[in-house]
Amino acid sequence: MSRERPRRAALPPAQENIEKFEKVVNEGNFYGAQQMYKSISARYISAERYAEALDILQSGACIQLTHEQVTCGAELAVLFVEALVKGKYPCDDETIDRVRKIYKKFPQISVPHQLGDEEVDDDMQKLSEAISAAKTRFECCSSFLKAALKWSAQFGSHKSGAPEIHSMLAEYIFSESPEVDMAKVSFHFVRGNNPKKFASTLVNFMGKCYPGEDDLAIARAVLMYLALGNLRDANDLLDEIKKQVESKNLELPSSELMQFIQYLLQVLQRDALPLFNMLRANYKSSIDRDPSFNEFMDLIAEKFYGVQRRNPLQGIFGDIFKMMGAE
Repeated sequence: MSRERPRRAALPPAQENIEKFEKVVNEGNFYGAQQMYKSISARYISAERYAEALDILQSGACIQLTHEQVTCGAELAVLFVEALVKGKYPCDDETIDRVRKIYKKFPQISVPHQLGDEEVDDDMQKLSEAISAAKTRFECCSSFLKAALKWSAQFGSHKSGAPEIHSMLAEYIFSESPEVDMAKVSFHFVRGNNPKKFASTLVNFMGKCYPGEDDLAIARAVLMYLALGNLRDANDLLDEIKKQVESKNLELPSSELMQFIQYLLQVLQRDALPLFNMLRANYKSSIDRDPSFNEFMDLIAEKFYGVQRRNPLQGIFGDIFKMMGAE
């Protein structure tokens, strides 16, 4: 005589589980709550009750992050994105806002850069621990936002991912990474939707960087916009930088590279390939200061004047794209 398989109990409304799990977290049982969030949300997904699974995972990610349980919160945040993919949710304003709400819960804690005169060993130990914690926060949040970018590229109208999410990732890299890479920051900002925020980030960087890095950062940002064919935001970015520098009584970097960038923006407003080539030849030494700039110039020539590159799938820009966009 065959035995019937016991039937799985019907799933209650998600809110019942959300309240129960929040109580477990608030009692300090973070690990126990994490297992509940993962196992129960998986059951809702199996039942194709994606909306409720998303509610559970968003709630779990936010409350774990509020309690500074970064690894747990990030794991649930990534599962939230995976549920969006499984449920084939379109990339719209409402869902991007949910991604933003989780992102805002990631702790933002500055890493100390100055050590006291006394108890140096103790200070070094604290600094080492702070850097290690910052790396963990950065990797966790980056994993979540990169997953969200892939979802938005698959289910949205922007093939490189939602501009709003690119802006979030750019901001987080600059503010939270223990070792700021301005090339990565710029990569995401130029695919974002906030040139004003990008400008303030560059002005902020100008006050922290080594001599000779400020004009490189500004030039790279402008060239990256232009390599995407985006002359409007390239101009807006430089105008906003000038405005913010003036309002803060700072000085815009004065170099041949900055001269070149300003002339380039003017030339690209005209159908003037010979002038473009002349400008590139005259400022070759400035362009050669960064290995990626010549590759950007090839892309700009292609975008604005239809000049075909010899190896369009090769070059430094392609490597940069793979490194920053496809991780």
